[in-house]
Amino acid sequence: MPSCSSTASGASGPGLWRDAGFRRLWAGQTASQLGEHTALVVLPLVAVLTLGAEAGELGFLRAVGQAPVLLLALFVGAWVDRWRTRTVMVLADAGRAVVLGAAAVAGVLGMPGLPALLVVAFTVGALSVFFDVAYQASLVRLVGRDRLLAGNSALEGSRSAAQIGGPALGGALVSLLSAAAAVASGALFFVLSFLSIRRIGGREAVPGRAEGPSRMWRRILEGLRFVAGDPALRAVALASAAFQFSLAATMTVYLLFLPRELHLPGTAVGLALAATGPGALLGSLLAARLPGRLGHGVVLVSAAALGDGVMLCVPALHGSAAVTLPALVAVNFVFGALGQLVNVTVMAVRQALTPDGLQARVAATITFVGMGLTPLGSLTGGLLAQDRGLRTGLLVAAAGMLLSPALMALSPLARLGRTLPARRDAPPAAGRRGGGQPGGGAV
Repeated sequence: MPSCSSTASGASGPGLWRDAGFRRLWAGQTASQLGEHTALVVLPLVAVLTLGAEAGELGFLRAVGQAPVLLLALFVGAWVDRWRTRTVMVLADAGRAVVLGAAAVAGVLGMPGLPALLVVAFTVGALSVFFDVAYQASLVRLVGRDRLLAGNSALEGSRSAAQIGGPALGGALVSLLSAAAAVASGALFFVLSFLSIRRIGGREAVPGRAEGPSRMWRRILEGLRFVAGDPALRAVALASAAFQFSLAATMTVYLLFLPRELHLPGTAVGLALAATGPGALLGSLLAARLPGRLGHGVVLVSAAALGDGVMLCVPALHGSAAVTLPALVAVNFVFGALGQLVNVTVMAVRQALTPDGLQARVAATITFVGMGLTPLGSLTGGLLAQDRGLRTGLLVAAAGMLLSPALMALSPLARLGRTLPARRDAPPAAGRRGGGQPGGGAV
């Protein structure tokens, strides 16, 4: 598929920043991710600190916010492949800004309760599925394949900035100001994203649009078959599912463990969570260099094992905030750095293997498989906290994340070399799987 950027091919990584379209995508995605990460922390903290939600209620709230991935991701992927990604992202930003703005107004009027938070969480989660699938497909349409790793490093670095600012801002606003002000901050970031992305110029080349629901299902099945038929992509999906399920359970217990077991205030909780951001910035920088020097497989397996394993330190923490907060910051910094290294590397591998016409569907399929279990993970975390206690529940949930590097170590991902694998062929027709043969022996 041709790029709409005049500098899309044959340019080096730094040339990305001379591309106005990429700069606007990067700025908009940064603001959007900042709003999303603020909302991901603000809504549970409002439920815990303001509404007094219990473990089961918090798990249910997080599950409702994550359910749109399971319900919508496959349809969104098939749909986005036939539409301009800029249009999808702009509409998703506008919708999230309106929903959070309305929730903030309701908060000022003293109206919101847990049912209202459930509606807000589901709506924001649904629109985030559209945005996240679209921006991943948008990068491939904006830049050449030779710049995918550099482009992903920049975009994932913006997500890191969101991880720095979002939790810290959300925790501070919930603790120091009001729930309404915290929710309103997310709406502001989505407005900024809207303004940036709508200015992306140039015509975006997209295939012809699908006709009718039967064609939509065929396109969804093409994406599913392509991922299932490629050993490396299949491993990405399974490892992602194991990680995201366990991470959802871990974070549900974690958001209860910090204020109730370690007695940290909202500001301290936000600071601890925000520590993943500086680490993730480092991980994004490392991702532009380490896979090419050490090999993509070595980086994926070792970084995932070390990054996930460090979370096992959290349930062992005791004592005052002067002791526990620095330890949490250190743990989250390592987790953020190594997790981001894995994220950027695996995204580049996935995009390199996927034909242009399947980018959104493959992204949505892996998102569906990987994130589809997160509602169940959140519910499981809430049940673990209720039945086994916060420390034991957190230990069990964190240990489950180690299944992800184990799956990668047993897959073709572990054998990836210093160069990205060659692109697979697209399926020649609906119902048939293409791309079964390696394109360059990298896997």
